[in-house]
Amino acid sequence: MLEDKDRIFQNLYGQDDWGLEGAKKRGIWVNTKDLVSLGREEIVNRMKDSGLRGRGGAGFPAGIKWSFMPKEDSSRPSYLVVNADESEPGSCKDREIMRNDPHTLIEGCLIAGFAMGAHTAYIYIRGEYYLESTRLEAAIEQARADGLLGDDACGSGWAFDVHVHRGAGAYICGEETALLESLEGKKGQPRLKPPFPAACGLYGCPTTVTNVETVAVSPTILRRGADWWKQFGRENNTGTKIFSISGHVNKPCNVEEAMSIPLRELIEKHAGGVRGGWDNLLAIIPGGSSVPMLPKHVCDTMTMDFDALREAGSGLGTAAVIVMDKSTDVVEAICRLSHFYQHESCGQCTPCREGTGWMFRLMQRMVRGEADVEEIDMLWDVTKQVEGHTICALGDAAAWPVQGLIRNFRPELERRINEYKQARQAAE
Repeated sequence: MLEDKDRIFQNLYGQDDWGLEGAKKRGIWVNTKDLVSLGREEIVNRMKDSGLRGRGGAGFPAGIKWSFMPKEDSSRPSYLVVNADESEPGSCKDREIMRNDPHTLIEGCLIAGFAMGAHTAYIYIRGEYYLESTRLEAAIEQARADGLLGDDACGSGWAFDVHVHRGAGAYICGEETALLESLEGKKGQPRLKPPFPAACGLYGCPTTVTNVETVAVSPTILRRGADWWKQFGRENNTGTKIFSISGHVNKPCNVEEAMSIPLRELIEKHAGGVRGGWDNLLAIIPGGSSVPMLPKHVCDTMTMDFDALREAGSGLGTAAVIVMDKSTDVVEAICRLSHFYQHESCGQCTPCREGTGWMFRLMQRMVRGEADVEEIDMLWDVTKQVEGHTICALGDAAAWPVQGLIRNFRPELERRINEYKQARQAAE
């Protein structure tokens, strides 16, 4: 269990002052000038050494991603774009950072921006996060007034500023290139890659798009050192992580914990356990609605990190743990997610535009039992025709929950179909 002294987000629950004075008391904006003076290459190398993997879902090594930015390009500016859209159902970790500890993010923007050669950062925040955007803008003004941002940020000689841009609540704008399109004032639709944002991103300039939590933890990693960070979790899955635990638990919560913590320990120690006890557990979606669910017998021994969950046929994603007890109609739950992904598809790619509708309509019939057993395999086939055949990962996100249902709860689908048939026959 992670000790309080090792938690990066000391005000995650908003019990302390969210403003600049409170932030400084918690060690934020302390020796930031010295961190900048390490130089771009040294900061990137230290981030690589820490093994920090992106906290937005994909888990790509942060230091390597930062290193993709061009070293010198006087003809074009470079940009840092922070993805604070957080529209994944079940995920609410970035919200607490921005509402209760916004200066961790702003300081992280300066460090990350400097490491990338960027003088400007844009924080693209979900439109529904009104209080969070207000707090962020107030915290940015505090930092500017204190000389922490501006022409000579923290007295480092590096000019740097941060701007907040509110989105319109579209899930697709959580995809990095759709986010860039929206930020430029266009329709939020993913771009074809290559070119990748590091070569041609915002306004055609070198850009890195990264998650709130990834940026916010970077100054602390530099202060305390890569070895401190690597003591948490296991190899290739290092550090601390904010887990959002919701659903059928006694105390839904956000909590910062060490990576690779056992799933059962995470739920029982921090969320008060599963409603009705662990034996009442049916399934868990471990990383936000887009990753496949895991049945209880897998959850019994599961550890919460990128590699363990991938090996189990799921993923860590945003670490939004959605708990479902035995009262859950698991087929209807996945049908509801299918409706969400159908609604949020931007319609640019045919497999996603048509396939999400197919999956939702088939799932509606599965809920009622009005399908044939053979259609379960047809549904699986549809998910495979969508998965991996779209410009962005929304097609995968729509397919994986349905695949998890079929893989782990096929007997429940067959039972509904057979019961419906028997009822029809009896009525005739």
